Amino acid sequence: MAKQLEFHNTPNYLTLLRIVFVPGVVACLAVGGLWWDFAGAVIFGLAGFTDYLDGYYARKLNQETIYGKLMDPLADKFLVICSLIMLQSLGRIHPMVVMILVCRELTITGLRALASAEGVIVAASQGGKWKTATQMSAIPCLMLKDFSEQFLHGFPLFQIGLWLTYISIGLSLWSAKDYMVGFFSGLKVTYAQRLEKNREKRRMKKQRKQAKKVAAEKATALKN
Repeated sequence: MAKQLEFHNTPNYLTLLRIVFVPGVVACLAVGGLWWDFAGAVIFGLAGFTDYLDGYYARKLNQETIYGKLMDPLADKFLVICSLIMLQSLGRIHPMVVMILVCRELTITGLRALASAEGVIVAASQGGKWKTATQMSAIPCLMLKDFSEQFLHGFPLFQIGLWLTYISIGLSLWSAKDYMVGFFSGLKVTYAQRLEKNREKRRMKKQRKQAKKVAAEKATALKN
């Protein structure tokens, strides 16, 4: 349990670094311009790489902690949502796309918080992992729109980013369904276990009460 409460380790530092990268990405896109967009894409790519590294080291070094379980998904959401909002402000992505993705993230975050409070473990789905990977690939492509037009000789990097974004929407909705099913299935099992536990408590209480009654009757009989 002590390791679970430890904060100072490599995976947690990498997660913190990813959070620190978020203002850098936002600042680069806010300043604007071809090279600032390029810098924002590079910082975003580095931040995405830390997502892989912190998970790798957490498993390899057996350093999975409560802090990591909290911060890791939040860091991903901070990075993706802030980047999407900036890209929408630059007119590179439709507002409806951002609304769908943000609402999905809020829904799943709330669902997992409720699941945790109810003692239900909702594991990350494969669709959710593919969704994250797709978004991490799509967003830099959208950031490099002007850069690709000028230096990549018309290579459709921006269009690839758009298609990957649309694919991520489908994966987001599909994985949300998996989380919902997992939550309610786990909730049924948890409630059934609680019900059985309460029944067992009542049976034990009834048995103790009967045992006391029998003991009292025997004691009365002996006195008589």
